[in-house]
Amino acid sequence: MSHNGSTQVTVQRVIEAPVDAVFDVLSNPERHQALDGSGFIRGVDHADRIQKVGDVFTMNMEGDHMGGEYKTDNHVTGYAKDKLLAWKTTPAGTEPPGWEWLWELESQGPNETLVRHTYDWSKVTDKKLLEQVGFPLVTEAQLEDTLGRLAAEAAS
Repeated sequence: MSHNGSTQVTVQRVIEAPVDAVFDVLSNPERHQALDGSGFIRGVDHADRIQKVGDVFTMNMEGDHMGGEYKTDNHVTGYAKDKLLAWKTTPAGTEPPGWEWLWELESQGPNETLVRHTYDWSKVTDKKLLEQVGFPLVTEAQLEDTLGRLAAEAAS
């Protein structure tokens, strides 16, 4: 748990599942709603399994901060099988304003994986957006909840 000049939040935990099972859940956008501790995700608009940097998946969302229902495009910025996944989220059809979700996985043995989940908005430069959204939009407690949900999903 760290707040570097409060532009990112990191949570981590060891999950009782093999690293490939954890990666399998994270790389499948169809399963992201089940992981969402924030409650914003309503489901997949269109998405394939994440396979490389540059992939884009689109999600249906809902939140008061956006005045109700909206869609997001998620641009994959990091990919290393069973090790790393990262994407930048943006309102559908626009360029990413700069916040990023990062998942780092480290196998701790055949049935344990250390998962580090970082929410980083250090690259957001739009001052209006920063005020409007009020980062962090997703709290540390919600990120911890997401890791709990991931543990349940990966074990199932």
